[in-house]
Order: sequence, then C-alpha cells, then structure tokens
Amino acid sequence: MPLTFTLDPVVTPELRDGILDLWTDVTNAGGAVGFVPPVTREDIRPGLVRQFVSMAEERSRLLVGHDEEGGVAATAFLTFNTHHLMTHWLWLYTVMVHPRHQGKGYGRDLLAAAERSARTVDGIEAIRLACRGGLGLERFYASCGYKEVGRVPNAIRVAPGDDRDDIIMLLPLT
Repeated sequence: MPLTFTLDPVVTPELRDGILDLWTDVTNAGGAVGFVPPVTREDIRPGLVRQFVSMAEERSRLLVGHDEEGGVAATAFLTFNTHHLMTHWLWLYTVMVHPRHQGKGYGRDLLAAAERSARTVDGIEAIRLACRGGLGLERFYASCGYKEVGRVPNAIRVAPGDDRDDIIMLLPLT
C-alpha cells in the first residue's frame, strides 16, 4: 500500500508525537538522522522543536508520509537556503522512513514526493542533501537521481575512533 504524502501539514499533537516516534525509532535502528543510538523521544524533542521553529519562520517545510493506518511513516524537511547567492536551491534534511516500512520502496517514494514538492517552489533549481558515509546511503540517493558533488573525509564523529565522511548529494531540477 503506498504512502500518502502531505506537504505543510497542520502540526497537531498527534503529528508531533508521530514524528518524535519515527525519529526515535529510525535513530535506534541505526539510521543516520542526526543522532547516535540509543536515544529517547526526549533526546529528539529539541531537534524537532528547532524544525518547527524553522517552519513557523517559513525557512523550512515539512513533508510527511502516512501509512494506510494514518501513522507517520516517513518525513523530510525542505529547508530554504538563506544566503542571498544560494536561494536557487534548497536542502533536504532528516529524510526518514520507519524501519518497519523499509524495503517497500517508500524511500524512493519519499524522495519523489520531495522532488515534486521542491518543483512547486518558485526559483528552486536543485535539491541538495548531505548523508553520512559508511552506510551506503550515497548509493541509494544516486539510484534516485542524486549525484555526489562533494565529500569531506571524517567530518562526522559517530563515536571516538568512528569518523565518517560527510557526503554532499545534488539533484538538479532543471
């Protein structure tokens, strides 16, 4: 069953809790979404609040994928570049699919929905994202049309002695 995607949903307590659960579960399953396991919802909450503030300030937009039961199954944040020389592209942050839904093609569906959403924003010519090396994420994003355009070796310290590359990926929309 495909996910139902909504751009700029109304943030209700249920949506907030669903995103908190998703982000926590993805992190604890080993997902590279800004934290290292183990985490609790309370560890994630400040990051989500920062995202909500960015949305309220119209610097970011939320894309949510709901499963057939209405649960939050996937998210991504489309974040505008505020530098006046770089407003023609946006960042894609916190790209997540719940572990119970992985392997169903929902990651590809989420990226396609993010691309469609970005194309609705006047002046946006590309989507840029960063991913953590060592997990094969760059191969997945490449299979969805993104190109690796930069790599900073050992820029992400997951743990002492476990440094990963910060990989920059780009999807031109023009």
